[in-house]
Amino acid sequence: MKLRLSRISALHYFKLVYRSLLLLSALVLYLIALLGGEEFSRNVLHTFRWVFGLIWLVYAVEMVLRLFPSSYESMGCQKQFTRNYKPTGKALDKPSEKPIWAIFFAWIALNGAIGALYFTHIIDKWVLLLVALAYGVCDMICILFFCPFQTWFMKNKCCGSCRIYNWDYAMMFTPLLFIPSLYTWSLLGLALVLLVIWEGIYHRHPERFYEQTNESLKCVNCPEKLCHHKKQLRSFLKKRKIELSEELKKLGLDRQ
Repeated sequence: MKLRLSRISALHYFKLVYRSLLLLSALVLYLIALLGGEEFSRNVLHTFRWVFGLIWLVYAVEMVLRLFPSSYESMGCQKQFTRNYKPTGKALDKPSEKPIWAIFFAWIALNGAIGALYFTHIIDKWVLLLVALAYGVCDMICILFFCPFQTWFMKNKCCGSCRIYNWDYAMMFTPLLFIPSLYTWSLLGLALVLLVIWEGIYHRHPERFYEQTNESLKCVNCPEKLCHHKKQLRSFLKKRKIELSEELKKLGLDRQ
């Protein structure tokens, strides 16, 4: 049975499209400038500086909106707000924070390596921007199709129960730390504000963040159905794996 695409899912697909277009636009400009030489590079980047202004505006607006309760956002990032807490009456058995620390140090290590490439002049500041924009696309891929943090670290059931959902912008703009400017650090600063608020509320009200103590996070109360996209993809890959296995068996029999 086919499921109707929820409003939240549709909005995430829309985000995936426009974030991909922003990344593609910046990549094309970078390649044109790179191939044209230093003077041409300056002219291109100056002429199309509005593209980078648009990138700043889009993400700044996204983050400011995330500061307030919204029916257009996933419960994954909305569970921090009082209005979305519906007590189950059960006591919270708080899970271990080890996976969260593992993610934190893995992310620091990855971006530390990227920073090392920048400071040794192997990549330039524009590549750092492209990496940040690529992270933005990967963020949507994590929500809609496959999330390594969910699968390999936290083992949570879905985005609604994700412990680090509002880490997304801070993780996305980590590479901008190495580019000191008003535009880059203002984005990173907004992202860190979101992160600090999220962690502050989590440590004061952890009961809001878990299905065990918050009715809003139970599957039966979820209008988003974001997890179905991942389930459909896993089902498709499993089916293809079985079909491929059967085809290989047939080829093996033919050879015999």
